[in-house]
Amino acid sequence: MEIGMDEDGKLAPSTVGTAGSGAPDMDWALSRLEELVRLESPSSDRDASHAITENLAAGFEDLGGTVQRFAFEGGQHLVIDLPGEGEPLLLVGHSDTVWARGTIDGEVPWSNDGTVVRGPGAYDMKSGLVVMEAALRRVDPSRRRRVRVLITADEEIGSPDGSSVVRAAVEGVSGALGFEAPHPDGAFKIGRRGSTRVLLEVTGVAAHAALDPEAGVSAIEELIDQLHAVTDRVRQVSASGTEVLLNIGTISGGTQANVVPDRAQALLGLRFLDGSSESEVLGYIDSLTPVRPRAGVTATRLSMRPAWAADEGDRALLQEIATTASGLGIACAARPAAGAGDLNLIGALGVPSLDGFGPVGGGAHAVDEHLEVASMAERIRLVTAIVGAPSA
Repeated sequence: MEIGMDEDGKLAPSTVGTAGSGAPDMDWALSRLEELVRLESPSSDRDASHAITENLAAGFEDLGGTVQRFAFEGGQHLVIDLPGEGEPLLLVGHSDTVWARGTIDGEVPWSNDGTVVRGPGAYDMKSGLVVMEAALRRVDPSRRRRVRVLITADEEIGSPDGSSVVRAAVEGVSGALGFEAPHPDGAFKIGRRGSTRVLLEVTGVAAHAALDPEAGVSAIEELIDQLHAVTDRVRQVSASGTEVLLNIGTISGGTQANVVPDRAQALLGLRFLDGSSESEVLGYIDSLTPVRPRAGVTATRLSMRPAWAADEGDRALLQEIATTASGLGIACAARPAAGAGDLNLIGALGVPSLDGFGPVGGGAHAVDEHLEVASMAERIRLVTAIVGAPSA
């Protein structure tokens, strides 16, 4: 059967059958994946970002897409609109990786043994981008739902520039599918912890530590007290029933053992399950005041992905996907994820969302990064059925 749409442009579950059940062209998909992996694209590498995004843009233009480019200092984001029926469904991915250029010729070479594919960024998340494109290539354009594709270029560093593009791209969409990897067992991700990075900077007054110590104000001692205060507040909030994770990732400050330090800083990583605990802890950090006279304290949010707690809209979208998957004989389960991504912001804005449409694999950000070919084929079949009916 074909995928049908209701009058609001949403999937009509009663018409879901075996659309997209035929085997996808995995020779094309794996060749395309190798092409993208060899276009190494570390975050903040402007030239590398432009190279891969122009390659991606050309592929979606071949499918009839209208491409908008959003250039910034570190690269280029893409938003592509493909015509079809109903309100657009947003497909979300990112083009940047954690790997430096040259990695593919060193510790993480490309390999494909027919069952498992390895390579820098292959799993996180260039295979997800290929799932998008491969599925759209299989669909008959005359029977396709309207689709918008969003590809950010700074997701791996918290989307400091891409967040504004994400907010603009969600306007008018009926839902959003994220093409990050699923849980290790293939389950989708419905809800994600919020993730915020905060730079805590403290100023003091420099002085000779032996000759005139009272003239100084130790920025390091002030920072230690501030970190104790933040840690205590996080423990209090967690004890109330909503776990908050705090990692003090780096600490620096001072110059010499005989100088009272006038500068110190710490980088904090915070994770939240819901907006309430997120607001309480971040509000507390924003309001920090010095313990010592003449000291100063400044908290700067370097990046923030709000907590995405699944709601009824997310669960309704999951049910639509589950119905489609059932018609293809594909298992469909979902649960929250600890990691954060661009779907955090989309889900937190109230847009029905579901993440994890990339293939099963493992080793994200590690030298054993890999994905399973069979899972990639299954994901292509499912996304084909979600966005329309396959070409004859």
